[in-house]
Amino acid sequence: MAALAVGLACAAPTVSRAADCGTSPEAGLDWSECSKNNLMLEHSDLKGANLAGTNLSVTGLSDSNLDGAHLEKANLTRAWFTGSSMKKADLDRVLAYRSGFAKVTADGSTFASAELQRANFAGAHLTGVDFQKAELGRANFEKAVVTGANFKLANLSRANFSGVTFEAPMNFDRAFMFLTNIAGLDLSNAKGLLQPQIDLACGDDKTKLPQGLNKPSDWPCGAD
Repeated sequence: MAALAVGLACAAPTVSRAADCGTSPEAGLDWSECSKNNLMLEHSDLKGANLAGTNLSVTGLSDSNLDGAHLEKANLTRAWFTGSSMKKADLDRVLAYRSGFAKVTADGSTFASAELQRANFAGAHLTGVDFQKAELGRANFEKAVVTGANFKLANLSRANFSGVTFEAPMNFDRAFMFLTNIAGLDLSNAKGLLQPQIDLACGDDKTKLPQGLNKPSDWPCGAD
């Protein structure tokens, strides 16, 4: 009988701790799959928090600490993180249409396969950020620091890279660059750029390209 009891105990499923959606913001909390939309959470400390699958749409998280936070598959639609620190955070596959990441510090973070159409990264620090396969149509990177950012297989149609700075080359391997604004950029050392991408993009006389690539006679840049 004792042996049977031990066997049943060993066979019992392990119950993982459920997210505590009722807690106040604090470092390391578990809000996974919680609904935290339409809230004002500025100046929050969410360092290392588990926000995977959390609904944070239209929520304000400006000037907050999200370093190392886990936000995979979170809904960040129209949320804003202006001035927040998001270093080494996991934002893979987030839904972040029209979200505000202006002036964030997200060095070493990953946005792989994220939905970031019309997201605003103006003035952000994005050194070593992974945007592989991300949807970045009309995203704004104006005056951002994008040293070593990875845009492999990303959709950069009509994205704006005006005035960006970088000390290490960006990776544009197979990125879709329809009307991508690369005016004034020195892309001499960029990785993965091919002539068909350049032919679709928007540059100017100051744009510098890798050896072997040529500027189109007329950049196909419309008013929109």
